[in-house]
Amino acid sequence: MDQALRISEIFYSLQGETNTVGIPTVFVRLTGCPLRCSYCDTEYAFTGGEKFSQAQIISKIQAFNCQYVTITGGEPLAQPGCNALMVKLLNLGFSVSLETSGALDVSAVDPRVVKVMDLKTPSSAEIHRNRYANIEYLNSQDQVKFVIADDEDYQWSKQQIIDHQLLDRCQVLFSPVMGVMPAVELAEKILADQIAVRFQIQLHKYLWNDARGK
Repeated sequence: MDQALRISEIFYSLQGETNTVGIPTVFVRLTGCPLRCSYCDTEYAFTGGEKFSQAQIISKIQAFNCQYVTITGGEPLAQPGCNALMVKLLNLGFSVSLETSGALDVSAVDPRVVKVMDLKTPSSAEIHRNRYANIEYLNSQDQVKFVIADDEDYQWSKQQIIDHQLLDRCQVLFSPVMGVMPAVELAEKILADQIAVRFQIQLHKYLWNDARGK
């Protein structure tokens, strides 16, 4: 089934986050998101976009001659055709990752997809949207991301790691909210507490100052 998807942009850049940071990647940004996080940096993807068939999307991806594909948003799982698109890409030999808010059910996501799932921190104003049942569907290739704006977020995130035994299940990423939490402050907290998480900054923002399509 070639279910059309509404797309905000398809572009080629360096992966700015996750455990593949720095690797050339094709990004497919789906339009629409049911959340309104306080620190969102892709509000332009909430509405608009253009409908493409999955065959058209795949053709655009193939034109970049790149193995890695990231499906992002918005919230990509809000569009019913997202899972089918990822399966088609996997079957064509692409390495596929999914960036998801964690608010929608991930149980139907193909296990070959690398899931990068947020747990929304208190400062996001969307902490009530966390779907903790999703944690059961994460494995060692998957990643849980905490976007941290202040010490309350940091302490809460540490507690979630303990409560859900995340380090035994998947990789854990701590990322500062750029311009709010100084990166060095978060790095020093991680080192002082000796927690086995991956510290990350948003590489693309340092390289291209958050330019769209980068």
